[in-house]
Amino acid sequence: MTVAVSDLRVDTLAPVETPEGIVLSLRPAGLVSRSMAFLVDLLIRLLIDAGLALALAPLGRMGIGLLLIAMFAVEWIYPIFFELGRAAATPGKRIFGLRVVMDTGLPITPAASVTRNLLRAADFLPLGYAFGIITLLLNRECKRLGDLAAGTLVVYAAPVVLHDVPPQAPSLAPARPLNPQEQAAIRAWAGRARRLTPQRFEELALLATSVLPAPAPDEAPRSPSERLLGVAQWLMGKR
Repeated sequence: MTVAVSDLRVDTLAPVETPEGIVLSLRPAGLVSRSMAFLVDLLIRLLIDAGLALALAPLGRMGIGLLLIAMFAVEWIYPIFFELGRAAATPGKRIFGLRVVMDTGLPITPAASVTRNLLRAADFLPLGYAFGIITLLLNRECKRLGDLAAGTLVVYAAPVVLHDVPPQAPSLAPARPLNPQEQAAIRAWAGRARRLTPQRFEELALLATSVLPAPAPDEAPRSPSERLLGVAQWLMGKR
């Protein structure tokens, strides 16, 4: 068995390719963070509506009409206004470190922002954003109906660190020469040691047992992941 670069995802990152051919790794926001951001934005909108109600109350029936128009504008223009801003996020999303982008990783377009927000009405059905929550939980990019229609993603704004410094391990030469793809795969695996569960880390190491040399008679027992980390250290020049 050989080690190869696989298209299978081993974490929650969403790899996207820009028109320039650059592959980016984005981390989609899940239900909890998006729900908390929504509640913050809802509170802000309610405060704005309350302020408008107080300001327009002296106008009587005309004030009520103006208030209804203003509340409609706040409900639908509020998210679009902020998503098309520099931060590409409403205040609630900014508090939780989120932003909205196209699913190509590019900045969100006006048409996409309008589409995803108009479809909040469909996400709300039948009650309490039930369709939106179900859709979000059923796809790996955590997209609600509006995101699917608009081709957008809600992601964490902080840059994704793909490869940390691999854990230290005694250097170990591979059992055979490795091609560039295999070397890259092993180094990428080692760099994700702190981001994968120990079980998943060990499971992936088992796929590369063919590159591990036979243990020396006097060598202390080591797991496949520990020995493959040694190969990664050898590939990085620690010999």
